[in-house]
Amino acid sequence: MNVESRKKALRFMFQKVVDPLGYKFSPDEETVDFLLEQEVLLEQKHGIPFCPCQGLTRKREENMKIVCPCIPFHREHFDAIKRCWCLLFVTKDVTNPDELKQIPFGEIKRG
Repeated sequence: MNVESRKKALRFMFQKVVDPLGYKFSPDEETVDFLLEQEVLLEQKHGIPFCPCQGLTRKREENMKIVCPCIPFHREHFDAIKRCWCLLFVTKDVTNPDELKQIPFGEIKRG
């Protein structure tokens, strides 16, 4: 599998999923390119484009929660921090992803 063509295909497929959820690819193209490449490598190794920033476990049901884009599985958390964990995706209103911080879910204040 050609890494560049697969990255392009993943970008096309992911856009169709994240757009209706209110997300877009991060404006940081260098980060996006790197993360998509890592997903391609994970897909080559495991058969699935897992999130590159989350560690795989031996439990399939847990691992399926980090198949990219994992926004639906972690929606409450990601909506609160306006990004996914690895910063591949941000909410559509974000223009400067450098201002966004990773905040563990347990630290999110609930109203």
